[in-house]
Amino acid sequence: MATYETALGASTPDTITLLGTDLARDVMGTVGFGELAFWLATQRRPSPGETRLFEAVLAALADHGFTPTAIVSRLTFLSAPDSVQGALAAGLLGGGSRFLGVTEDCGRFLNAVISTHPEPDDWDALALETVRAQGKARIPGLGHHVHKNGDPRTPRLFQIAEEEGLVGPHLQLFAAIGRAHPQVLGKTLPLNGAGTCGAVLADLGLPLELLRGFALLARTAGLIGQLAEELRNPVANDIFLSVDTNTRSVAPSQE
Repeated sequence: MATYETALGASTPDTITLLGTDLARDVMGTVGFGELAFWLATQRRPSPGETRLFEAVLAALADHGFTPTAIVSRLTFLSAPDSVQGALAAGLLGGGSRFLGVTEDCGRFLNAVISTHPEPDDWDALALETVRAQGKARIPGLGHHVHKNGDPRTPRLFQIAEEEGLVGPHLQLFAAIGRAHPQVLGKTLPLNGAGTCGAVLADLGLPLELLRGFALLARTAGLIGQLAEELRNPVANDIFLSVDTNTRSVAPSQE
């Protein structure tokens, strides 16, 4: 019969092996979940500093209030309380270009610039060139609909990266874009936390194709929290009724 090689989980009648280690003896009670998630994705065990920074990203993205992802999870749970997986999935499916997807978009954007300028002499000059080249196109990670004067997650992520000696090229370019963009756009926009998370994850060497996955991993914890709060203090029915009881019938649009 065909065999299928994997460095991830494998079982025998007596043992479970994960990442080349004995799951019960060497992982459970020893390896934290954030560290394990990093290890699973890269198949290398992160250093303590990498684990700290990675887990800071997960914390930064876990929950951000009554966002559409949180609301849809609560409403789905209201509609199908027998399907927790459906409520979680509904929220995760809303992770796109406006919410959560910025993490991946920013990481990819920065990486594309760096791939053509691997060792720039001047990060600010490269950032200015990059912003000008974008023209009127949106730069992922710039601006926030609530934190107009600065996203509090951003300086903290930079601080942790600095403390752990993990400020890489993606964070350096992103910081430089934060300094350079007002010269081109004529206004100052904050570097948002989701974009900073993308720069951090890219600097940590995590696969660019999976950056949104890590944002979804973090948000899963937040959505579980939303559903737990919905059980204790339900608001989904009020949200539903506020729309349902305030509809107004109009003629079909001809446009």
